[in-house]
Amino acid sequence: MKKNMSRRSFLKKSAGALLSITGLGMGGHYYAHDIEPSWIDIKRITVKHKLIPEGFNGFKIVQFSDTHLGFQFQIKDLISVITKMEKLHPDVMIFSGDLMDQPNEYPMPEEIIPYLKKIKTPFGKYCISGNHDHGGNGSEIYRNIMEKSNFKVLQNAHSKLSLMSGEAIYLAGIDDAMLGSPDFKSALSGIPDNVYTILLSHAPDLADKAVDYNVQLQLSGHSHGGQIQIPLAGALVTPPYAEKYTEGTYDIQNMVLHVNRGLGTTRLPYRFLSRPEITLYELQKE
Repeated sequence: MKKNMSRRSFLKKSAGALLSITGLGMGGHYYAHDIEPSWIDIKRITVKHKLIPEGFNGFKIVQFSDTHLGFQFQIKDLISVITKMEKLHPDVMIFSGDLMDQPNEYPMPEEIIPYLKKIKTPFGKYCISGNHDHGGNGSEIYRNIMEKSNFKVLQNAHSKLSLMSGEAIYLAGIDDAMLGSPDFKSALSGIPDNVYTILLSHAPDLADKAVDYNVQLQLSGHSHGGQIQIPLAGALVTPPYAEKYTEGTYDIQNMVLHVNRGLGTTRLPYRFLSRPEITLYELQKE
């Protein structure tokens, strides 16, 4: 019941956001609809930790999230984003959920596959499910697209990234908090305690649970940074499970959380003071 109330409140606040954008006038409307949604911020973050093996110094992870294909973000935008990400020369590519806005209504889901498949990285491509990936019985549609695109779906599971030297880090993923069944124990079971572990969770607010496990870095999306921000006040509205950690980097006990603002939009085709984001992480041994 509490979750349903949150959704209702989210929709109500979204209507308020639309009124705020309208109040900006024609110039503000044009900027929020036509300029900022395609003005991508490539955010570079250096991640330091004593558990990162020396062989992983300079290891690059690129994260993209929340494309919401079919609403405002289209295939041509995906092609442009992939070109930008390829120029970053990632070792690993991460997609943190919400590929299509409405998977069961997207006209030609198969057309997405060749573009995602084109992405090449030496240590693979990984993804998790977001709430929109599950919505409208879209779970299998999403999994089919990602697996055919050579992404490994980390559905409450993990994968070991190993070097020829034997040094390794782990990448784990949990299911979405709103419409899925996140299971930390299943995702992290079998990972040694003294190995650097990165957790993928579409919902950033699950970081408060992740700190109870062997996780040093959590990568999330879902919030869109609020999509619309009010100067000096911040995000006007954020969805359930992205109400505490909205955007950017947080130190939470012994763990670092980064919340990517995503690339697409949903509910309202606007971004204001919340540019779409691609995140590049570079690992370094502390």
